Amino acid sequence: MSNAEHLNPADQQDQDEHLSSSVESHQIDVGAYHVGLVYANALLAAAQSAGKVDDIVAEFDALISEVVNRLPRFVDLLSSEMIAAEEKRAIFDRALKGQISPLLLNFLHVVVEHRRGNCLRAMHRALLDLVDQLRGRVRVHVTTAASLDAAARNNIIAQLRTKLGAEPVIESQVDPALIGGAVFRVGDTVYDGSVASRLNRIRQQMINRSVHEIQSRRDRFSSAAGN
Repeated sequence: MSNAEHLNPADQQDQDEHLSSSVESHQIDVGAYHVGLVYANALLAAAQSAGKVDDIVAEFDALISEVVNRLPRFVDLLSSEMIAAEEKRAIFDRALKGQISPLLLNFLHVVVEHRRGNCLRAMHRALLDLVDQLRGRVRVHVTTAASLDAAARNNIIAQLRTKLGAEPVIESQVDPALIGGAVFRVGDTVYDGSVASRLNRIRQQMINRSVHEIQSRRDRFSSAAGN
């Protein structure tokens, strides 16, 4: 775990090419995500050796949702250059010892020792991406005009499973401006099947047709005037 900063650069670049779409999808800083991949690789390797991948992912999920997201000042504290790494480790121990596994606590110690506390969210995101990749899962971002009920969600999963040849992991988002339909994003590929998009295409076709007719009439008028 202490070698987290020294992952092979070539391996890192290969993974970046496959996983970089997560940066845009989750609005993560590119530099932070690259750092996150290095640390996530080290954490995943340690978790695999211990046979506790699912446990570590669940603990990291809880750390982000229950601590980092709810206590923004916690991230500020981890990022502060005014607080020594030793003091930060002590804060982790007081707050989390006994609440999380020694493996994840040790990982957090390494993070603060290398002054990377501001990259915790990126490390978490990268870990999820790596586990998805490891297990042949494909993360699909689905945006709809209204929340998906269980039946609609299951139907989408079944269709995506067939088309992708992999197990889709749905990340849903609601945007009433879509009016209806859905927008799917898989990696860098976007399929826009929303009603709003279809209406926009129809509107653009009508505008283009009108412009063409106006231009044709103008050409005919100019030709007649010239004669």
